[in-house]
Amino acid sequence: MKTTQILIAGFGGQGILFAGKFLAYKGLLEDLQVSWLPSYGPEMRGGTANCNVILSENPVGSPIITDPDVLIVMNLPSLQKYVNTVVPGGQIYVDSALIHEKVERTDVQVYYIPATQMANDAGVSTLANMVMMGHVLKNHPELTFEGTEATVQKLVPPAKAQLVELNMKALQAGRDYEG
Repeated sequence: MKTTQILIAGFGGQGILFAGKFLAYKGLLEDLQVSWLPSYGPEMRGGTANCNVILSENPVGSPIITDPDVLIVMNLPSLQKYVNTVVPGGQIYVDSALIHEKVERTDVQVYYIPATQMANDAGVSTLANMVMMGHVLKNHPELTFEGTEATVQKLVPPAKAQLVELNMKALQAGRDYEG
C-alpha cells in the first residue's frame, strides 16, 4: 500500500471527526502506520470541521495534508474550499443530498452519494458520515470492508453498544449504493 492521504470536511455535528477516527482505527487494525489530525471551528455544532487521516505502510512524517489523495465532503463550502487540492488521479466523495454543485475537474474520480438522504431513509439519520465511509471502503483500492465491525466496536463506547449495529447498517448502505 502506498501512503494514502484522506481529507474529510463538513460542518460540526456531521460526524466528520468520528469518520476520520473510524478510518484511523481501521488502519491500525490492519497494521498500518496512521495519523489522525482533527480540526474544528470554535462552534460546537454548525461550525467548520475537517480531519486529516494518513494511512501508510511506512512511518508518517507529518500529520498535515496539503494535497489529499481522497477528499470526502459533506457540505458545499468544504467542496469549494478543497476541490482543487486533490491530486490528479485522486478521488472525491460528495454528499449529493446536501451538495448540488458538480465537480468540474476531469482528472479525478468523483462519487456522488446522497448519504444524508440514505441515512434518513435507513432510519439512521445521524450516520450519513458512515454511509460515506461505506462507499469509500467500496471504491478505494487500498481499503476493504473486512474488519469494519471490529473497528466500529473499538470506537463505540460500551454504554452505547446499540450504536454498533446502527453504524454497521449505515456502512452497509454506503457499500451497497450503486449511484
